[in-house]
Amino acid sequence: MRVPKPRWLRVKAPGSPGYLRIKQLTNRLRLGTVCESASCPNIGECWQAGGAAFMILGEICTRACAFCNVPAGRPAPPDSEEPQRLATAVAEMGLQHVVITSVSRDDLPDGGADHFVACVTAIRERNKRTSVELLIPDFRDKPGALEHLLTATPDVLNHNVETVPRLYPKVRPAANYQGSLELLAHAATHGGVSQIKSGIMLGLGEEEEEVLSVLTDLRRVGVTCLTIGQYLAPSRHHIPVVRYWPPECFAEFRQKALEMGFSQVESHPLARSSFHAEEMLTNLE
Repeated sequence: MRVPKPRWLRVKAPGSPGYLRIKQLTNRLRLGTVCESASCPNIGECWQAGGAAFMILGEICTRACAFCNVPAGRPAPPDSEEPQRLATAVAEMGLQHVVITSVSRDDLPDGGADHFVACVTAIRERNKRTSVELLIPDFRDKPGALEHLLTATPDVLNHNVETVPRLYPKVRPAANYQGSLELLAHAATHGGVSQIKSGIMLGLGEEEEEVLSVLTDLRRVGVTCLTIGQYLAPSRHHIPVVRYWPPECFAEFRQKALEMGFSQVESHPLARSSFHAEEMLTNLE
């Protein structure tokens, strides 16, 4: 039996002039966005405001996480012209802050790290005042991949733990919680990255104590910015929602996270990794 979606999670269907403008731009430049691929509920608001989170390295993932709407399969080789098209999009949109993520590319020797670097380089060559946030996969079993990616010195390095350790076998069977913590810890000690960011979804069957334990782990390894949002099943074929946490619980988690020492916390049912990303960075300056 599926849990009915509460009223506070209802959003308007996208279709504003701003939304249509970005839709036309991404189609023309053949660019993917995680906004569309992940069926983000905030797409209408973000695109109307002139922002988007780009997804590089194709739209086919080599993993099949139970919560994710991105299709799994055998992806095509990286598109060598994508970095320049991405830089063009950033320029045409006039972005002051850009979020770039990717599918997991376990098929590539470096997991796609070099392509991330190429994208950051192309953006900065053309958009010198634009800050860059990278939302990266875990680069599992890809020695040297994270180190190479960090040579691009993104302003924000984001990697989501997504859920509590107990639920990894069911929610993220191809990932490793401790490995994600180690990645974040390594990035935090690198020195070239201004902010380390991570996020977790609620509603998959976790308990409050488990969530607080994850927040403690994230702060311990050097995470400074945090997002906490409600999981929404993209379809009936995905892992179902166990619980819809009410807005007041998200507010309580935010307060506790701030007390732990996180600098910026976006915690509410519709919070997502890239939602209000520019505002989070600006508030730190």
